[in-house]
Amino acid sequence: MTQPLPLVERKRRQARQRIIQAARELFLERGFDHVSVGDIAERAEVGRTTFFRHFGDKQEVVFAREQDLLDTIAAAGQAHPSPAPRTAAEAIEQLRPIVLDFCAQAAADPQAYIDHFQLIEQHPELRARDAIKMQQLAGNLSDVLVHRGSDETTAVLAAQVAIACCQVAKHLANNPHTLVDETRAAFSQVLALGTGATQ
Repeated sequence: MTQPLPLVERKRRQARQRIIQAARELFLERGFDHVSVGDIAERAEVGRTTFFRHFGDKQEVVFAREQDLLDTIAAAGQAHPSPAPRTAAEAIEQLRPIVLDFCAQAAADPQAYIDHFQLIEQHPELRARDAIKMQQLAGNLSDVLVHRGSDETTAVLAAQVAIACCQVAKHLANNPHTLVDETRAAFSQVLALGTGATQ
């Protein structure tokens, strides 16, 4: 049985969630460029100091859920007992369920997913931040493999391939309803390349 969170932590999380929700609403209503940190803080009923305790800027709020997923999946991946991968193919295979879980969680609310990426597509600075987030995910995936005993070269290679599988699905349609299946198919194609090379 898990212990309930302390009151201070519950309030901290509630404030963070209010900021995220307020930002999402305002970005949809007014557009990203016409919303300030002050607007978000006012809608969330928090002070600017509280906002900056959780987020460095309004761009970071756009990626709040992805950052949570990065942290959760990295922790879960490192905690999961798996043998050290002996080959790049084994390393990619070990990353597949982690990336598929990431995609499933990201697409769990289809409308929020669609709104999120429409917002990103409209703003070059958000596209740049999205690319940074994907590389952070690659770094987390690489760390998972190193934690399991992989050498760094294999870990980095496998992580970049795993991210590419996710990116293929996003480039094909970026449809939250098919994201997991398309990512899974991309992994299957990549892993089949190694099989074909040895035949």
